[in-house]
Amino acid sequence: ELMASLRARLQSLWEERELVLQESRECAERGQGLQHTVRDLCKPNEFERYLMFIGDLEKVVSLLLCLSSRLARVQNAMSRMDGSTDTEERHSLSQRHKLLSRQREDAKDLKENLDRRERVVSGILAKYLTEQQLQDYRHFVQAKTSLLIEQKDLEEQIRFFEEQLETLEQSLP
Repeated sequence: ELMASLRARLQSLWEERELVLQESRECAERGQGLQHTVRDLCKPNEFERYLMFIGDLEKVVSLLLCLSSRLARVQNAMSRMDGSTDTEERHSLSQRHKLLSRQREDAKDLKENLDRRERVVSGILAKYLTEQQLQDYRHFVQAKTSLLIEQKDLEEQIRFFEEQLETLEQSLP
């Protein structure tokens, strides 16, 4: 019963992931349309700033999500340590935790810098775009970020349930 329940949950997550991937494709299409509008209306150097911001948005958000996920896994492993955990493993986990924590702090700094750049880009676009186009741009940035977060969350859940199912299958005779 437990295996059937895990398989059903996995199926549901896979379907949800497909919906999020479809939404991501639609968001990317809207982004392409917005990109053409910005290219047509802005100066070349302003368009470059826009492109760099949009490209870095995905990279920085993905980096933050990845580091947070890895840090959470290390913290979970550390919480499962007990008296039988050898010193070398404790030390290794502690070192990884410190490294990932520093990297995540650096990524947060990148995100703050990216937020400042977004304000600059918004200021540039406000000179050229209509109010509706500016709202579309803001919605695009927000949707792109939300979809990245949702996609990463689903991937983590899928990985967790696949590991649970695999462990359960291996435990049965």
